[in-house]
Amino acid sequence: MSPTTSLAIVSVSGGKDSTATALLALDRYGHDRCRFVFADTGNEHELTLEYVQDYLPRRLNISIDTVRADFSADIARKRVYVAEQWPNKGVPAEVVERALSILHPTGIPFLDLCLWKGRFPSRKAQFCTQELKRRPLDKYLLDLLAAGLIVESWQGVRRDESDARRDAAERERAAEGWWIERPIVDWSAQQTVDFVLSRGVQLNPLYSQGHSRVGCYLCINECKDGINNASRRHPHHIDKIREWERLVGMASKRGFSTLLHHADGEGHDAEHAFRHCNIDAMVAWSRTAFGGRQFDLLKFAAPPSCSSTYGLCE
Repeated sequence: MSPTTSLAIVSVSGGKDSTATALLALDRYGHDRCRFVFADTGNEHELTLEYVQDYLPRRLNISIDTVRADFSADIARKRVYVAEQWPNKGVPAEVVERALSILHPTGIPFLDLCLWKGRFPSRKAQFCTQELKRRPLDKYLLDLLAAGLIVESWQGVRRDESDARRDAAERERAAEGWWIERPIVDWSAQQTVDFVLSRGVQLNPLYSQGHSRVGCYLCINECKDGINNASRRHPHHIDKIREWERLVGMASKRGFSTLLHHADGEGHDAEHAFRHCNIDAMVAWSRTAFGGRQFDLLKFAAPPSCSSTYGLCE
């Protein structure tokens, strides 16, 4: 490859958008000028990991590098702060001892991030994307730049995904110096699905299990139907969240923290919020109708073998 030839670095997540972007990058540049990287948050579904680490490399004849955030140093600094500063701020000794007992790296990036912060991310403080994806991926790109390579960051971003992305540019230069390419920025979700399938590439199996999006499992922004779907199809992930809420609560001054949030928990003390927003309360809420006033018996039934927003079961 020529020293002046750019290299496409494709961020792969296991979702339909990044898979479509990977295919487009290969179409434009071929295998020799593409690299693929996956930011493992430690909160992915095992089907997503299998799709990224096994299926896509085999199907597309590519290698996918994995990057993971490491918060060991941050947790070590937090331990010192808790031990030295919390007592001076009037935090009870038993709360300090409880936090120090749990403030140790687990090796799970998402959980370690929450232990360090003493809380889960929220819609108003969505630090997870920056810490778990952007920074590790930026470091990956910076290391390539330092090695003398010219890189482009290829991102599977679509404008109709959210208000935050509605003004996303198809191509722009990042402050760090590389070009950002978003080749599907004008596509709809269905266009993306249809394109991937037209190339003979399978989608993440979660799309055939009622999920319209793929990413963290569960995401802090998970919708009501998504919570219910997860609780019926993959209850072990509900068990995982329950345990994480216990651990992060131990690292918090308040003693409570929840992954998900609900209007009934807003504007109240931490104990009230936990009672209304802990994972079991949210699963119960996900099975209700009419504004949460009564249970919907259909939401207790076994899920169908195939369910898809994108017509994958037809």
